[in-house]
Amino acid sequence: MNDKFYLPKDGGPVAGSTPRDILRRYERMRTQVFENEYRGVQHVADIIVKAIRNYNEIFLPNEIFEDPQPFVLGLTTGRTPLGLYRELVRRHQAGEVSFRNVAVFSLDEFYPIAVDEPQSRNYRIHEEFLNHIDILPENVHMFDAEVPEQRISDYCESYDKAARKIDLMIIGVGEDGQIGFNEPGSYVQSRTRLVQLTHSTRMIQSKAFFGLENTPRMAVTMGIRTIMRAERIVLMAWGEEKAPIIRRVVEGEISALVPATCLQEHANIEVVIDENAARLLTREQAPWLVGACRWTPKFTRKAVVWLCNEVQKPILKLSYKDYIDHSLGELLEHRSYDKVNIDVFNDLQHTITGWPGGKPAADDSTRPVPSQPFPKRVLIFSPHPDDDVISMGGTMLRLVEQGHEVHVAYQTSGSFGVQDDVVLQSVDMARELGCGDRVAAVQAWSASKQPGMPEPRELLDLKGAIRRSEARAAVRSFGLDPDTYTHFLDMPFYETGSVKKNPLSEEDIAPIVALLREVRPHQIYAAGDLADPHGTHRICMEALLTALERTSEDDWREECHLWLYRGAWTEWELGLVDMAVPLSPDELIRKRHAIYRHLSQKDVITYGESDMREFWQRAEERNQQTARLYDSLGLPEYQALEVFVKLF
Repeated sequence: MNDKFYLPKDGGPVAGSTPRDILRRYERMRTQVFENEYRGVQHVADIIVKAIRNYNEIFLPNEIFEDPQPFVLGLTTGRTPLGLYRELVRRHQAGEVSFRNVAVFSLDEFYPIAVDEPQSRNYRIHEEFLNHIDILPENVHMFDAEVPEQRISDYCESYDKAARKIDLMIIGVGEDGQIGFNEPGSYVQSRTRLVQLTHSTRMIQSKAFFGLENTPRMAVTMGIRTIMRAERIVLMAWGEEKAPIIRRVVEGEISALVPATCLQEHANIEVVIDENAARLLTREQAPWLVGACRWTPKFTRKAVVWLCNEVQKPILKLSYKDYIDHSLGELLEHRSYDKVNIDVFNDLQHTITGWPGGKPAADDSTRPVPSQPFPKRVLIFSPHPDDDVISMGGTMLRLVEQGHEVHVAYQTSGSFGVQDDVVLQSVDMARELGCGDRVAAVQAWSASKQPGMPEPRELLDLKGAIRRSEARAAVRSFGLDPDTYTHFLDMPFYETGSVKKNPLSEEDIAPIVALLREVRPHQIYAAGDLADPHGTHRICMEALLTALERTSEDDWREECHLWLYRGAWTEWELGLVDMAVPLSPDELIRKRHAIYRHLSQKDVITYGESDMREFWQRAEERNQQTARLYDSLGLPEYQALEVFVKLF
């Protein structure tokens, strides 16, 4: 949570130059933006601890209140509050706060579900928080999701009455604007009730339940009116994947189709987000609209690309009026508009290179990669066994064909992404080839699985073997010898056999350090995902950065540079791009065929996502869309482009 990975700032708003009210003039709720999740969590923990202390100072020693009621805290669930719960536990164990005079109410729960099922909200809150503090059992109010359906309405009504006074409500927000399980279209006066989950929500939750068929169709949730009764509300959101909905919630009109927008009408609401979740707010996306800025070349490029999109013109056709009409006059104080146009056009043009490892014996003064040394040692880190070809397959192909020494390190086994029937098909094929008969064993292991419980180790080992063979086939299709140039790290944090992963440990980081020192790379490529719905990419990046810290004094680091690609979910903004590698139609097809080698990921959606496209489709559409964006700015038209950001 104390993130090592964030993109350094390059230009932007001048700190302290703009009054707070002007800076936030597009925002309809008080919004606090923090550098990262860690700092945001500290802020929310401060709010909770201070509120509990203030309450106790007023009510506990005062004889007027013969039977003081406990401070009432509403709790959300899911991934968003996990860091907060860990911080509150830490503060409690350090003696900074007691929860003996605190009552908690849960926001929602799947229905029906047993209290001891790992996917249960009740189970998660206890495991992550309540079991580690001094709260009294009688003050814990969690939904009983085993109440018979004929009594559930009466039960919800009684729960709603019990939660009539919430002093502080901590909530998150879903990607469609849900608060709790109040789905789009929820009635603003709704109270605690049984609800039908949308297909989109069930798809998102299905990974935890090992498939859509096992995912509950219903849930119980506090209603919007119930939530709005709270004296104070804090809404948290972390990560780039929450940026689109945060913009709608904070700056958009109130709409029943985005339930969280109803919070705009609460008298004491605070939104606490990190910079990644805030990236589409006006003050982050177009800060020149709200105040003075520091105009570095990259920040200038960001503004000009934004302006091109606003006026639907290429860079070299932008006029003085375009700049003035869109609050970019400050940019022209020291340069004419046509000079800005030319500078940005050249800046963006110089990101394009067909030589991602550097072109030998060439003038590299305007190229993103130096020509020397040549050939380079390249080390590509792939969180799962297919992220390398999905995200940078074309660049990888060029690096190999241009003579560089290319290694690929697969950080996790990816075993959790393989379905049981794929394993059965593979061992059945092995039997037919006369390579052994393990069909009965696989059938037994699969049948023994219980929803929510870790998978049998033997089954996971087979799934990992399948993904290793696929990764080897993919790099072999690019002309690499997999026995020499592929490295399977199988980081232990991933190997739990369940959705919940272990914290990073020395056992995760030490093999990365050893590999770095073995290869001594000139170039490192890694998945720089600020948005990662499953968390694995970000954890892998944190591990790599920790390993790079440990090798910072090694002599090979002087010539080493770290390039970041994106995973399957989103792409870098053009204002950030440092290198763009063109792909020809044939190279795009070869990339597609390398992705095809990952047969266990073909024709199935394995991660419970609402995006039903296969990974090769996402990759091609994204690469082609990037090429169209370059074209729309007046730059050369390519079939596709893979783009990268240079971290150092």
